[in-house]
Amino acid sequence: MTKDQKNEVIELLKGKFSQYNNFYVADTESLSVEQVGKLRRACFNKQVEMKVAKNTLIKKALESLDSEKYAGMYDSLHKVTALMFSENPKEPALIISSFRKESNGEKPVLKAAFINGDVYTGDNNLKALTQIKTKNELIGEVIGLLQSPAKRVLAALLHHHEQKAGAEATAE
Repeated sequence: MTKDQKNEVIELLKGKFSQYNNFYVADTESLSVEQVGKLRRACFNKQVEMKVAKNTLIKKALESLDSEKYAGMYDSLHKVTALMFSENPKEPALIISSFRKESNGEKPVLKAAFINGDVYTGDNNLKALTQIKTKNELIGEVIGLLQSPAKRVLAALLHHHEQKAGAEATAE
């Protein structure tokens, strides 16, 4: 790879890291070409961008953007690294888990995930990451919580009003 080619890769990666708040670092080392193709298709179908790049270039891209923000990710950059970029914070975790279920394997291995500024390192986080609430799910829950007390208050007011009206009618 020439210096220019390396710089192109770094620029491309910087663009992706800037575009997405969430990315996963997975180890795809022992996957066959066929399996990697299958993984790419699974990502593509779920609007997850998968990029395979050299660790040194990934690290340079991250450092040149914000070396402190991404500091927790550097240790995971070894062996073969596949990056999975996603708008939805849990989609790559779901893809990795279902891929493993289908192939009855332990690969790809989750090395680390960067979710909205938080770093999760280690494959033991995979299950928790599949259960992360997306922004829309959280908004839905908050709206649900906000609506329920209002409904109760309205119901109580209406009930009270009807009782009062009933009592006045009887008093006449």
